[in-house]
Amino acid sequence: MSEANKPFVVTDRRKFTMDGTPRPDADPSPEPEAREAPAANVAAPAAPAPPLEFKSPHAVASEPPAAPVFAGSESSADPNLPTPPTVIEMEQANTAYQQTADHLDTAVRAANPGMDHPPAMSFEQIVHSIYMTTIMQLGGSTKPGDQPRIDILGARQSIDMLAILAEKTKGNLTSAESQLMDNALFEIRMGFLEVTQALARSAANRQPPPPPGAPGATGPGRPSIVR
Repeated sequence: MSEANKPFVVTDRRKFTMDGTPRPDADPSPEPEAREAPAANVAAPAAPAPPLEFKSPHAVASEPPAAPVFAGSESSADPNLPTPPTVIEMEQANTAYQQTADHLDTAVRAANPGMDHPPAMSFEQIVHSIYMTTIMQLGGSTKPGDQPRIDILGARQSIDMLAILAEKTKGNLTSAESQLMDNALFEIRMGFLEVTQALARSAANRQPPPPPGAPGATGPGRPSIVR
């Protein structure tokens, strides 16, 4: 019989029936073993993670300190501060300011013939400006007979402002500038104390007298203490 005319035979190689019992006509030959997967398809085992490194407090203390953070750097501590201008922008702004100020001085002198050139700003003028502002806030510019107008909270802020200026410039002043600063701070602080004490006495005098029979009250036939 030729190969083309051979009948097509289907062989049932199942070893068990549908209910799980062994088939009597099953092929007794063992099942072929599963082929091993190619080595190329097997994933390589993951490398072990490096152990965590813990440092003792003594080792951390012995390490050199981190570099300081300056204002305007990318790691600035205050994110609310605006980005600082560059050096070129600062120079351009300063040049434009000086030119505008010179034009203003020229216009003012042209409108006021004989007027001298305004003096350049100096450290002494800054101290004098804060000093005079404090004196006015303490009522020092009040005309005789007028009711003084006192801004005690504003005077306190001006005094603290001058004190901060003195602290920040300590060791950077000449002997004359240091003496000027000390005198200005002493005078406005003493003026502040004098005004606050006067305000306290004025408030005490406006208090109503205590009722009769209360401690400190005086009545008919009772002696009063005159101080």
